[in-house]
Amino acid sequence: MTHPHHPAHPTVPTTGAPMGRREHLMLIGLVLVGGALGTSARFALEHALARPAGWPWVTFAINVVGSCALGLLLGGLAGRGADEGPRRAVRLGCGTGVLGGFTTYSTFVLEVQRLGDDGERLLAVAYPLASVVVGVLAAVLGLVLADRLHRRARARRAQGTVA
Repeated sequence: MTHPHHPAHPTVPTTGAPMGRREHLMLIGLVLVGGALGTSARFALEHALARPAGWPWVTFAINVVGSCALGLLLGGLAGRGADEGPRRAVRLGCGTGVLGGFTTYSTFVLEVQRLGDDGERLLAVAYPLASVVVGVLAAVLGLVLADRLHRRARARRAQGTVA
């Protein structure tokens, strides 16, 4: 399919009918509820675990775990078909909502500023760099795990249909 005004530029194929107002509001509600759940889980972890001076391990771990989980979720959903219907609802409710609320950029930035204000300049540089690099690697790990799970499931289904 090509763009009607620019035939040389392909367009992304659309799937399904346009989203109605009711579906749109339901998806917004899923993001709100998911965000509240994710934020509550992060709040509980941050307050249950001791906050050592220096490297902010709790936020670091939360962001790395959340990145891996998001890669696993999005890879798993992408392998099952188009982003519509229940897959879209899961992506928005769990990905944008729960994992978006669970991971934190604002706390991360405040911790970088705190490290700098406390004179921990090496940590103030290393912490954001390590967070981004390890977070991206964790997301890639999640995508790879999702792909392997899809391959195993397809192989099992193929064996089941052959036998």
